[in-house]
Order: sequence, then C-alpha cells, then structure tokens
Amino acid sequence: MDIILIPGFWLTGDSWAPVTRALEAAGHTAHPLTLPGKGAGESPAGIGLRTHIDAVTALIDSLDGEVVVIGHSGGGAIAYGAVDARPDRVAKVVYVDSGPLADGGVINDALPVKGDSIPLPDPSVFEAAELDGLDGDRWQLLADIAVPEPLGVATEQQRLSDERRYDVPAVVITSTMPEPLLRQFMEGGHPYVAELARARDVQIVELPTGHWPQLTKPDELAAAVVDAVTR
Repeated sequence: MDIILIPGFWLTGDSWAPVTRALEAAGHTAHPLTLPGKGAGESPAGIGLRTHIDAVTALIDSLDGEVVVIGHSGGGAIAYGAVDARPDRVAKVVYVDSGPLADGGVINDALPVKGDSIPLPDPSVFEAAELDGLDGDRWQLLADIAVPEPLGVATEQQRLSDERRYDVPAVVITSTMPEPLLRQFMEGGHPYVAELARARDVQIVELPTGHWPQLTKPDELAAAVVDAVTR
C-alpha cells in the first residue's frame, strides 16, 4: 500500500523517519512529504492551504490504486482536504494528534507571524499537555529541525465539496486528549470535532505523550501507525 505522510507545522518529511522505516519494514511504500514553501531555499510567499492540498492530490494522482493518507497536527487539515478531493482513492485517513478541518475553518490564525511565514514559537505559546515529554534536549531537537510554516497554510480557509469524504475510514492517534474526552466532544457537537463526528467509521487510539510523538515516543508512534494502516 502507498502511504502518504504529511508533516505538521514546522516539520518536513524527514520528521517521519521512524514511521517511514516501520511502514517499509511492514511491506508498504512510504511517501514522506516536504510540502511547498518548506524545502531548503524555498519561499513561503504565495503558499496557502490549497497549495499543500494540491501537492498531496497530485501525488495521489501519480500513484496506482488506493492510498492511505496520514497527517500530523496541522497536516491533518491537509490530509482531509486531499480526502475531500479524492474520496474514491483514499482507503483510510490517519490523524496523528490532529483531525479533519471543516469547511470555512482555518488551522490557526493566532500564531506569531514574521513576514510571509510563522517561525516555531517560544514554548510558552503551547499548552502543557502539548509539551509533555519535550524536555530541554527534545525541545532543542524540535527547534533544530523546525522550518518556518508558510503563513497562508495556517490562515487560508478550508474548502470542501464532496460528502463522500465521510465514507473514508478514519483513525485518530490521540496523544494530548484521552479517548473518552474526545468521544464526549464528538457526541456533544463540539465544533472542533464536528467533521470527525460525521465520519461513518472512526477508530481512536490513545498514545499518551506530547503533541510531537515522533520525537517523544517514536517507536510507539511507528507501531501505532503500522497497526492503523494494516488492521
């Protein structure tokens, strides 16, 4: 199976290395993406959420058969945009501490901006649960590999059009919110999970750690992703 791996904010395809190795060892073909505007020497100017969704859609179109799409953090919105664009080609979507972004929503328009991009903020911007496991060394590792996120990816509105997206099975690997609370939000109509609640097949897997499990629990994340893809 072809597996498309979409990094979250401030990360490139290299951040998926532990998961990539595990997927390939399990016989899958992994496609970890570094999205437009985030590669070495690339300008973030003019890059928006749709630019990133179109990049994923183009990769889907270049492959044969069904694919699995995986998105971490802000990459979940990109994954969902690709599901909406190609619902007949995506066998499953996996959200790593993320979820689907509804039509008209933005990923995050409150982050500190510098020019056309959003650099990795100071740790004080994040909630304590997000920083769990990110001691000084691990935070420094994140800071060392971080690249600025194009401003338009965070602030451009999501646009969805194909309700077949609700038929695509979804797996949520949740690190910062326990399953009972997530289910409670879904059942209560919380807008944060409105699209997830409308999906017809949702599985939730707990992986308690901070918001960057690829840094804090890489082996456990790799195992959870392989299991989500294969079961």
